[in-house]
Amino acid sequence: MEIFKSCLFAFITGGFICLIGQVLIDYTKLTPARILVSFVVSGVILTAIGIYEPLVNFAGAGATVPLTGFGYSLAKGVQEAVQQYGLIGALSGGLTATAAGITASALFGVIMALLFRSGDKT
Repeated sequence: MEIFKSCLFAFITGGFICLIGQVLIDYTKLTPARILVSFVVSGVILTAIGIYEPLVNFAGAGATVPLTGFGYSLAKGVQEAVQQYGLIGALSGGLTATAAGITASALFGVIMALLFRSGDKT
């Protein structure tokens, strides 16, 4: 029963984050790129002020998988690196914490580019 509850919380939280993105796409003139950047920056800001950590503890993957979760990972990496290495950690911590995700997205992008032919829709 506990796993069902965890999955439900993750689904509801992740769905709500996606709902916010869909509303922004449908009812504003923001471009998708601006919305994506806004989500990452929102994750960083919410982490910095201490709001996102309880959401991650509550929803798990429902809060860490969306783009706000990427911002959360960046901010947590910077926080940990600054504690460990001082001010220089502010420059390296975010990239260290998110290196696996960045590498995976680049690798899968290259694989898809090799497997499929891109072109204009006509």
